[in-house]
Amino acid sequence: MTNTIAGLGAADFLSGGQGLLPPGDALPRDVEALLTTLLSGLTGRMVDVHAQASLLSEIESDPRETTLLLPDWEASFGLPDPCLGASPSYAQRRQQLVSRIAARGGQSPDYMISVAATLGYPITITQFRPFTFGQPFGSLMYGQPWAYVWQVNAPTFTVDFFEFGQNNFGDSFSSFGNTALQCELQRICPAHTQLLFSFSQG
Repeated sequence: MTNTIAGLGAADFLSGGQGLLPPGDALPRDVEALLTTLLSGLTGRMVDVHAQASLLSEIESDPRETTLLLPDWEASFGLPDPCLGASPSYAQRRQQLVSRIAARGGQSPDYMISVAATLGYPITITQFRPFTFGQPFGSLMYGQPWAYVWQVNAPTFTVDFFEFGQNNFGDSFSSFGNTALQCELQRICPAHTQLLFSFSQG
């Protein structure tokens, strides 16, 4: 890596290394000295290490962009889990991680919609209510148990396309399905309710 990172390059590390040496003729600092050549050979690796440290502090500290530290982030939030299947992409894993981090908890339709959105799924929710006298003629006659049923409406196949900057080498160019949506919402749905899924192409 030849470019400077955070304003520091090979010359800076060489100068810094020479500055740590005790003074005296036995440890020359001139350009042609053998010691200078030796230190110069080490500065390239120092720049690489500094670049990786900068990467960790600037990118890997953000769960929306992490790659190298993704397994560590996941371990902190009880991930990975079976919801994404056997071989999820890095982008899918990051989406699930961010969803877990951002989750504040809730039982409202708006909350469930927001959880699905962080996973990349556009959904709507249908709520049911038992039939009562006074409702319009022709209304569906749901029984009392339907008060505890809600339905997620989503596309049949939600396509997740490969994106440069989000996916990593080896990820598929596209993946589709609603397994992650079903798994995550089943995990957080209120225990006293029954969750239904309705998938359509429209």
